[in-house]
Amino acid sequence: MKEDYYKVLGIDKGASESEIKKAYRKSAIKYHPDKNPGDKDAEAKFKQAAEAYEVLGNSDKRAKYDQFGHAAFEGAGGFGSGGMNMDDIFSQFGDIFGSAFGGGFGGFGGGQRRSKGTNLRIKVSLTISEIANGVNKKIKVKRKVQAPGTEFSTCSQCGGSGQVTQITNTILGRMQSTTTCNVCSGTGKIVSRKAPGSDSNGQILSEETVEVKIPAGVEDGMQLRVSGKGNEALSDGIPGDLLVLINELPDENLKREGNNLHYDLYISISEAVLGISKEINTVSGKVRIKLDAGIQSGKILRLRGKGLKSINGYGNGDLLVHVNVWTPKTLNKEQREFFQQMKNNEHFTPNPDKNDKSFFEKVKDMFS
Repeated sequence: MKEDYYKVLGIDKGASESEIKKAYRKSAIKYHPDKNPGDKDAEAKFKQAAEAYEVLGNSDKRAKYDQFGHAAFEGAGGFGSGGMNMDDIFSQFGDIFGSAFGGGFGGFGGGQRRSKGTNLRIKVSLTISEIANGVNKKIKVKRKVQAPGTEFSTCSQCGGSGQVTQITNTILGRMQSTTTCNVCSGTGKIVSRKAPGSDSNGQILSEETVEVKIPAGVEDGMQLRVSGKGNEALSDGIPGDLLVLINELPDENLKREGNNLHYDLYISISEAVLGISKEINTVSGKVRIKLDAGIQSGKILRLRGKGLKSINGYGNGDLLVHVNVWTPKTLNKEQREFFQQMKNNEHFTPNPDKNDKSFFEKVKDMFS
């Protein structure tokens, strides 16, 4: 089981952005590979700290994590477990460390860094049933990949180092500064020969089928990540990610409210008077429910655990069955005469008791 990200960085849940950044810097410097050569435990903690910072250092990801925990990022590449490697970390968070390890936060020698490809975004539409049970979706994605035959050469601007050093004369003397090369974007390489049909970066569009594992309980608007399935980077850079946006399709019979589901069940007056057994469809299969004789319209039956699975793993929501007694709009002569006779009959006269809750009490029970 993954350790809490706040605990990994040694901060509380109310920590500010600057406190999170400071905690990550402190942890990553402590476990940096240059300070702990060959120490696999330190390397694991270094990656764990970067994983925690990638989530907590981003306000949107942090909000999802606070609400759903680790489950918000599982099932689609996620983090850790190979989702982030050393190159990912050095590429994304190097600016936090400045010159803490000389020559920039490159980790494994020099300032040259691997470029990262751009992310792709795609929307996936899911039914209530798919959300309830989780589903594997095969998605066709068009992504930029390196065209066969593309050749690279060393960047003449930086000499392959990925960095350019400038010396400036100031009133305090000569100042030296090192910046990322703007010609090769820090990769140290440029395209020297483009393959036929490729763009200026030597890339072409390629269609690929990507399988995305979507966990049960996801919500509309939630975003999952498939690591490394975005556009490829130049040369030997790191591919971008595929971001999968969840779109929840409306259901004809079920209405969602968090992890709870609502279902409108219509019965006739005779069924309400005599009682009946009804079979209804739920996200986990068919269920037969018994309606007692004399059941009132507006009655809410709660089927516990028949709702949607919590993405946090805290069990299932409930299915709330709303009983609606259907009043016929047209009657034949015989039926009309019967109801005329029942107008003043004591059995047809409304006489609610303490067990017949008001509308507001029913609404209160729904949310309890």
